Amino acid sequence: MSKNTHDSLLQQWRELESAHASVRESLERALEREHRLSLSEYEVLQRLAEQSDGQCRMQDLSSESELSQSALSRLVGRLEGAGYVERGVCDHDRRGVYATLTKAGREAQVTAAPTYIEVLGTTLGSPGVAA
Repeated sequence: MSKNTHDSLLQQWRELESAHASVRESLERALEREHRLSLSEYEVLQRLAEQSDGQCRMQDLSSESELSQSALSRLVGRLEGAGYVERGVCDHDRRGVYATLTKAGREAQVTAAPTYIEVLGTTLGSPGVAA
């Protein structure tokens, strides 16, 4: 690989990392300010809302959200405390723990979704995008 190619790849990677950090920071600020939710909390609510039954195994949520199992457990604990999520044990596999979206959790996710989409539109270059 030539030095120019190497330098170009490094520059592209740095630009991508910077853009990612900027978008995440904007989402974090807006969701906290408007809805009192962290970005990670919103993303978990969103993933649960995408499920037809509003529930997902904690193990699957952990891998999808890129959070460790312990970090996800603490986050789900906060969402439980807010009344947005309930935890339950799988009937056919006692080792499996599910997080289930509550009515209040669904309402919180639906209410925060336009803010999430608006920030994505603004930071990714499509101002005025509506949910």
